Amino acid sequence: MSDLINIILLGIIEGITEFLPISSTGHLLIAQHWLGARSDTFNIVIQAGAILAVTLIYWKRLWELATGWREAANRDYLLKLIVAFGITAALGLVVAALDFSLPDTVTPVAIALIVGGFWIFAAEFISARRPPSERITWTVAILVGLAQIVAAIFPGTSRSAATIFIAMLAGTNNRAAATEFAFLVGIPTMYAASGYEILKQLKGGGLQEDWLAIGVGFVAATITAFIAVKWLLDYIRTHTFNAFAVYRIALGAALLLWMPGS
Repeated sequence: MSDLINIILLGIIEGITEFLPISSTGHLLIAQHWLGARSDTFNIVIQAGAILAVTLIYWKRLWELATGWREAANRDYLLKLIVAFGITAALGLVVAALDFSLPDTVTPVAIALIVGGFWIFAAEFISARRPPSERITWTVAILVGLAQIVAAIFPGTSRSAATIFIAMLAGTNNRAAATEFAFLVGIPTMYAASGYEILKQLKGGGLQEDWLAIGVGFVAATITAFIAVKWLLDYIRTHTFNAFAVYRIALGAALLLWMPGS
């Protein structure tokens, strides 16, 4: 029974942190220190639950883009999503081929959390001094694609933080517009990443899992992510992201102080 509770808690933590700009990696690192480490397959599948939640939230927008591609505005937006995803996918394959990655250990994650906090402050400060803009330019699309690779290489960066705030710094200083583009690019990116990791596990014969436990974690992550993203989209209409910056810096400092070398 206690293990089931731990699984549900891990799913909830994944759901809350995957799309908020606070790093799911950092939080799962802490959580699994106390609740027990889980397999890569478990972490991949519960992440897919969070992606499913965002897909459901944006299904109308996705349908509009898919069926309205003949309209110039939709076609332009869709092409920019495709290019951003293509950059991430191509560079992601290169990184995977080079087998380059940093360890999911406390010190690099904590540093990434702190640096990301100051990154948020900078994005809010700079974008507030520019004329309002909801436009997604080609520069924004390219930089968002690159930002996803940075987030993948440096655990603790947070994919949503890297993409949202590069978009704001590059000119899309409307928080809702920057967040929507970042999340829409994240949908195919994260499905592809999850699928790639599952294929790796299959080739390595590593899918001998407790699928009931994984299913419970998946459901918990899906429900929680749906609630968390809905809340975030409402929150940013009237608030800056600065509270997340404060939280990231405080969490990173706490990790360095209380969990050094873990």
